[in-house]
Amino acid sequence: MAKVKTKFFCTDCGYESPKWYGKCPGCQAWNTMVEEKETTAVKTQGMNSSLFQTQTTQKAQAITEVEAGQEPRIQTGIQELNRVLGGGVVPGSLVLVGGDPGIGKSTLLLQTSHALTQAGLRVLYISGEESVRQTKLRAERLGALSNELFVLCESNMDLIEEAIDSINPGFLVIDSIQTVYQPEVTSAPGSVSQVRECTSRFMRVAKIRGIATVLVGHVTKEGAIAGPRMLEHMVDCVLYFEGERHHTYRLLRAVKNRFGSTNEMGIFEMHEEGLTEVSNPSELFLSERAMGAAGSTVIASMEGTRPMLVELQALVAATHFPSPRRMGTGIDNNRLALIIAVLEKRMGMFLQNQDAYLNVAGGVRLDEPAVDLAIAVSLASSFRDAPTKPDDVVFGEIGLTGEVRAVSRAEQRVKEAAKLGFKRVIMPEKSMKGWKHPKDIQLIGVNTIAEALKAALD
Repeated sequence: MAKVKTKFFCTDCGYESPKWYGKCPGCQAWNTMVEEKETTAVKTQGMNSSLFQTQTTQKAQAITEVEAGQEPRIQTGIQELNRVLGGGVVPGSLVLVGGDPGIGKSTLLLQTSHALTQAGLRVLYISGEESVRQTKLRAERLGALSNELFVLCESNMDLIEEAIDSINPGFLVIDSIQTVYQPEVTSAPGSVSQVRECTSRFMRVAKIRGIATVLVGHVTKEGAIAGPRMLEHMVDCVLYFEGERHHTYRLLRAVKNRFGSTNEMGIFEMHEEGLTEVSNPSELFLSERAMGAAGSTVIASMEGTRPMLVELQALVAATHFPSPRRMGTGIDNNRLALIIAVLEKRMGMFLQNQDAYLNVAGGVRLDEPAVDLAIAVSLASSFRDAPTKPDDVVFGEIGLTGEVRAVSRAEQRVKEAAKLGFKRVIMPEKSMKGWKHPKDIQLIGVNTIAEALKAALD
């Protein structure tokens, strides 16, 4: 519990008073009294005093004298989630999970909670949007029933702290932060001030007691987490749960992580019994690929430390409008327009009267520059109606002068292609140096876009 005390003091002479005066009684100055609110922690009966311990003043020290140690990790039992978090959940960390309604946030966290209880951890799942019976029905469907998993339907911050104190969990889930309110704040739940204050209190609880805490956040129509931007700055980790409603695949990305990389991605597949991990996404994304089709190219992309093979599909068709359309799904439209301009200028392809559509199969989004060469090959293949070879993998960055630039982690990309049975890799020649090439796959190094199209389409 916290008690808020209001006092007034003079900015000129420092006179303090519980009441406000227009004229300071101390120095007789006008309009120098300002309001100050002081929050005092009050221990209630039965509550753990460690929650309300006073902070001691710390002295600055040289960074060379600070003891460095590896952060302890709690394995969640879900390997894809462990990958995104950087190896597991850190005790005392505050994690924010956002995503569209119905994407599977509550399902993922309920499965994670059950997995942690199997590892001997006590979990408290607090829902402000569903009743306890609704949570029980979902848990039965997911097979997530355990005596160490406690559920509570509550949105009052003071009562939530009392429940935390009585249960003393090792893992805490708040679903969602927009439903929690602090009685001392007069604004409605979900407002900027309520979200900020409640998140601040959850952060203190997590840090003081060492409870790994997950906050579920609503998102706006644009896809960003609702509430103040400060919310993402306060937490230790921000995860976005993405996916299309009409696809069964779900992607979990980290956009901020103080305990790991922000480039990792976890892939799940939604079933009736819950989310299942996709351990080999390359094989899954290529399972429905049409062999020998014009406009289809396989790209070796990197998602964090994981190489992933994905199919790019391009369709170039004559337009009936003054301005041709350039539309890409899963890639940046500006990047697509840039590659089309390079093909027109450097390769002489007349695409000004052609609509160009590009799709990344499987609902994955590719943001790295290494997809440039595969985009160019797919567009040229569809424009010339020349099928690509089904055993080829393409990757590389394209410059505005038509050169093919080196990309990072070429060795891992090639090994992933060889593992899935591909026979050739068309890649930047500069990326072929400094590592041992596999014997069961042919590497074709190219320096220009013309060389790449000749190798892929001739």
